[in-house]
Amino acid sequence: MNQPARSPWGHENRFDGTGALTSGSADADEDLEGAREPWPQGISRRATMRISDVLRALRTEFPAVSHSKLRFLEEQGLIDPERTPSGYRQYSAADVERLRYVLLEQRDRYLPLKVIKENLAALDAGETAENPALRLAASDGETEVTAVRQRYTVGSLATTVGVDVSLVEGLISAGVLRQAPGGQLDAWSLEVVQLAAALGEYGIEPRHLRLLRTSADRHVGLVEQVVAPWRSQQSASARAHAGALAGEVGELFAKLHTVWLRQGVGDLTT
Repeated sequence: MNQPARSPWGHENRFDGTGALTSGSADADEDLEGAREPWPQGISRRATMRISDVLRALRTEFPAVSHSKLRFLEEQGLIDPERTPSGYRQYSAADVERLRYVLLEQRDRYLPLKVIKENLAALDAGETAENPALRLAASDGETEVTAVRQRYTVGSLATTVGVDVSLVEGLISAGVLRQAPGGQLDAWSLEVVQLAAALGEYGIEPRHLRLLRTSADRHVGLVEQVVAPWRSQQSASARAHAGALAGEVGELFAKLHTVWLRQGVGDLTT
């Protein structure tokens, strides 16, 4: 018995007795000509990537992205990966671009998922002129797989940034950088040292940055209070929701801090 199959655009197809693919209706060819490929167009929709491949492709730009985050976005209808017969998710290069778009809209524009979903629907329907830049996937569908963010020793971090070891040690002593139990520093430390080195050119020392770190910790504490009801639950969906909510609230705190800082600096020049 012939089993129906679905084309990438939702048309039902059937295989004839010779194994050839035939349309489910006489108007199928005409329908396919008028069908619109979902956004992003021109990117491979062949699902060959595992969830671990997707995380590797996204984590340099979005270090907080996780398995549970991707499952949460799937539950919210923002991504629809294929499933293997054994139930494993598989993603295409186009899926990765849609994920990247969602994560960028959350991080850079602070948009709620409901609005992002509406924007994606508009892109799919061609109802908007917006054409988000594609960075992870090329037109041939090949993806740029980047390395997972690494950890550093004090010496390797200083060498990578191009600063003296004493600066890194000073930031640790001041509590600005915090080492893991094994003495390693996470990838966020790279950017912290780069910024501390730049501020050092203006006479700002590690001890001056302690107050900024303390303020950030207090903000994290407030975010933790907001997401606590979801973090306490054991389901993957609840924890994914906690992660998404923490990201949104954290970015709002960062934006508010930036506004106040710019306001104060502006007052100094008036």
